[in-house]
Amino acid sequence: MAMGMGGGGLPFQNQQQAPPTTPGQQPQPEQSAAQKYVHPPGQFINRPLTQVSKQADALLDEMEERGCHFFYNEASPKTGLVRDRASAAGISTSRAASIAATGFGLSALCIGAKRGYLRAGDCEQRVEKTLAFLLEDCPHEHGFLYHFIDIESGQRMFNSELSSIDTALLLCGVLLCRTYFAGNARIAALATTFYRRIDWQWMLDEGATLSMGWLPEQGFLKHRWDIYAELMTMYLMAIGSPTHPIPVETWNALQRPLVNFGGIEYISGLAPLFIHQYAHAWCDYRDQRDLHANYFTNSIAATRAHQLWCIRLGQKFNWIDQDMWGISASDSRDGYRVWGGPPSIGTLDGTLVPCAAAGSLPFLPAECSHVLLSMREKMGDRVWTRYGFVDAFDMKGNWFAEDVLGIDQGISVLMAENLRSGFVWQYFMQNREITHAMSEVQFHPDPDANSQVL
Repeated sequence: MAMGMGGGGLPFQNQQQAPPTTPGQQPQPEQSAAQKYVHPPGQFINRPLTQVSKQADALLDEMEERGCHFFYNEASPKTGLVRDRASAAGISTSRAASIAATGFGLSALCIGAKRGYLRAGDCEQRVEKTLAFLLEDCPHEHGFLYHFIDIESGQRMFNSELSSIDTALLLCGVLLCRTYFAGNARIAALATTFYRRIDWQWMLDEGATLSMGWLPEQGFLKHRWDIYAELMTMYLMAIGSPTHPIPVETWNALQRPLVNFGGIEYISGLAPLFIHQYAHAWCDYRDQRDLHANYFTNSIAATRAHQLWCIRLGQKFNWIDQDMWGISASDSRDGYRVWGGPPSIGTLDGTLVPCAAAGSLPFLPAECSHVLLSMREKMGDRVWTRYGFVDAFDMKGNWFAEDVLGIDQGISVLMAENLRSGFVWQYFMQNREITHAMSEVQFHPDPDANSQVL
């Protein structure tokens, strides 16, 4: 059963999870919204507006630069591990690192070096040190790492699980570094060895799909990655593994339930918007499809439906409108929350989450960049910090998150860069294991695709 990825600084077991979905069950459409927001005839969902204003592009450039500084400053110089969260204004003292945030951080170092936000030599040195620590000093089981670990020692924290999805997000960053810093033989060797060590077959636990994780106290978790979520690139890396590949059949074993909202139909698990973003941060699914769907177009549809769902929420929270929308798993005034929609998940209170729009920039470029620009212009320094946007804010309650979360910062930085240059896609797709796996699961050119990102 698929659940949202644990993140944002709380142990997996204590996370507020999305409501459970019975295997094969389809999340139900919100019929009232569907009746009110029927998609206009002739307006194709896979042909969104692509224009990004010069003002918005300048904001994205600054957002990326500040984000790259987050990943450099909030990582241990000794280990390269990245804090799960950091103070938006003050000094960060937390020792809790996230392996997913570290995967985003490795990717941000590539962006920082390429864009000149950081010194290229410093980035290369930090990458090499990080990969060496991950491989040689960080505790693991069959190549998988614990979700939350101590930033200086790498030791398990919060009794967190050995996480399949978080190890996969880390591996995405590792493989991006392998291709971007291809001239560094040690980085290439460390990255390849790290990949080869991961025993994906073990994580199957004799099942048809991957387990969500393992605990030393009880063994494998009962839940599996068996319903569409942020799991696609994880499965490709597992199928393409040079040492422990899982069967190609696992790809087609995944359930792909349909959601219908406002006349827009798309594949989705019952989870926040980020599930439609994370798989696309590294792997380029544009202009192609497998036997089931064009997943890039699917994420366009999911983002459009989310936009319409947010506008409907504006009937209850009048500060949410076409200029200010976006809700995904985030901090709240009452702690970390897994919320969003459609359909509605969690106890919604009108809190807005900048990474909801930032993480969907390649899907709705004009609309998402406009939202970020509106947030910056309307809310000012209350939402805009040394590291970019705060994690979340509640306008009516005058509450603004004090922390920046690594995974939310990461998806914002990577997707902004993919919109602007396609850089992460370009280098990640040079990993032959990925293209081989995509061929194995029968990806092929989609004649109906309308790619809008160069």
